[in-house]
Amino acid sequence: MIMPKENIIALLKKKGLKVTPQRLAVYEAVVSLKTHPTAEQIIEYIKVNHPEISVGTVYKILDTLVDNELLKKVKSEKDVMRYDAIFEKHHHLYCVHTDRIEDYEDPELDALISQYFKNKNITGFNIQDITLQITGEFKHT
Repeated sequence: MIMPKENIIALLKKKGLKVTPQRLAVYEAVVSLKTHPTAEQIIEYIKVNHPEISVGTVYKILDTLVDNELLKKVKSEKDVMRYDAIFEKHHHLYCVHTDRIEDYEDPELDALISQYFKNKNITGFNIQDITLQITGEFKHT
């Protein structure tokens, strides 16, 4: 599902960010790619329709979007930084062979993990979020 441009504009405005063609292009790229893209993949995607946007600008925009909680950073097992536009509770399935990351939602697992750590009562540590990265390989279908 591609996010309408109006929704992206509303998100930027809600965070108090100036709506620029460059910011729209970067955010649209992350949402459109749906693959937890790397900065390089985002740049490659953007260059097709916006060759005037510089690499440095893309990196600055990505940092701004992360700082304003419009994107999250996701690090792969190969220490490659990826970007995720989904803030709803979910986990990741990570393929060790292809470096592909897919979202995995499981409310039952979320409840189980939450209850487990609630019972553990870790002294001196306040858990804010728990996100799993499940490592394996996707079967060819």
